[in-house]
Amino acid sequence: MALIKSISGIRGTIGGKPGENLSPLDIVKFTTAYGLWVIEGNKGIGNKGIKVVIGRDARISGQMVSAMVASTLMSLGIDVIDLELSTTPTVEIAVPLEGANGGIIITASHNPKQWNALKLLNNNGEFISEAEGLEILRIAESEEFNYASVGKLGKYKTDNSYFKKHIDKILALPLVDVKAIKAKNFKVVIDCVNSTGGIIVPMLLNDLGIEIIELNCDPTGEFAHNPEPLPENLNELAKLVKKHNANLGIAVDPDVDRLAFISEDGEPFNEEYTLVAVADYVLKHKHGGNTVSNLSSTRALNDITLKHGGKYFASAVGEVNVVEMMKANKAVIGGEGNGGVIYPELHYGRDALVGIALFLTHLAKFGKTCSMLRTNYPSYYISKNKIELTKGLDVDNILLEIQKKYKKQPINTIDGVKIEFEKEWVHLRKSNTEPIIRIYAESQFMTTADKLAEKIISDIKDIINNNH
Repeated sequence: MALIKSISGIRGTIGGKPGENLSPLDIVKFTTAYGLWVIEGNKGIGNKGIKVVIGRDARISGQMVSAMVASTLMSLGIDVIDLELSTTPTVEIAVPLEGANGGIIITASHNPKQWNALKLLNNNGEFISEAEGLEILRIAESEEFNYASVGKLGKYKTDNSYFKKHIDKILALPLVDVKAIKAKNFKVVIDCVNSTGGIIVPMLLNDLGIEIIELNCDPTGEFAHNPEPLPENLNELAKLVKKHNANLGIAVDPDVDRLAFISEDGEPFNEEYTLVAVADYVLKHKHGGNTVSNLSSTRALNDITLKHGGKYFASAVGEVNVVEMMKANKAVIGGEGNGGVIYPELHYGRDALVGIALFLTHLAKFGKTCSMLRTNYPSYYISKNKIELTKGLDVDNILLEIQKKYKKQPINTIDGVKIEFEKEWVHLRKSNTEPIIRIYAESQFMTTADKLAEKIISDIKDIINNNH
């Protein structure tokens, strides 16, 4: 079905032909390229002692892909520390704690169960940069591979201690008030989409004294619904929140780096507002602190940041771009509007678990309901749309033509094309993970956001038709 090679890793559907799907040959090829890149970057210490941490979500192909990744790294003389069933943020935390030289997370994130992917980390447990990604792709395409002899093969060990270590680090954060949360006796329904969140989210909530009602928490990899934590996929969670008179519903994606909430009335808090609410809490304690989100995220974060005396910065889409801008501007909180919270005091990676702990502290101290908290924030609505790409389409030319059409408006081109209007914006960009153009539009009303998106989609179709 698909194989997508990008600077952040390799993603594809399991089965099928090499080079067209995520086949065993492709897994070995790209793991080899990554391993050789790690070795090259550590020439000073020689091959001996090079370590890479790996971990996987619960999707059905995970064990198979993980075994191939581990064996390939060992065949290069690299020692492997396998966290087995894990989460993206847990692997990110483990890399520096282990003093490892890199990490590979085996997860296709929010993609359906037929997909899997290799997410590649540097020795800080952060996603590799664009330049590093391009170098790994170059090594993969060259196929100039040289494997270790039998006496120099890497060692393999498993380590299942990192869920607890991850949670302990979260509970030790000064802005996570365990006592305040416990005092509220919260009742929470969780939907972990039958992946590894079903193990670690209850562990965290138990330590916070929360009464938990579990939904889809058995990590079978048989996702109970579309695994992206969007409102339309969380209807069952919303029903259970109301049925059990719960204070909150929590949803995570398969690798637990995205987070969405359902308020006590069964209404979506909106994944765009996960970061806004957590940032509001953090900025109350770090007044004047800066924030970062990507160009496709709600402008509500900008409003909240200005209210607290800080500066807001918008980055290109992609976690590595958000992190780079956060570091450059010393941001105290950042992330992405898809429910991704990055809290640098813990680590530079999207982490649903730290998002849960900070949000629950915020809600406990707010002292009212989740829906009342939501009304504290400016209301914007984002219309999220996409156009599937057919082969031969010149996407760059389409974006250029759109730019020309709207040249009188303020335009940002650091990632696709973002056009600003007085109270609205529209952002068009090629997806890094799927063969599509994403069209996001934001306005103060859903109807106007939809209309703006429809207008741009109509413009794109006209450009395509005129060029054929």
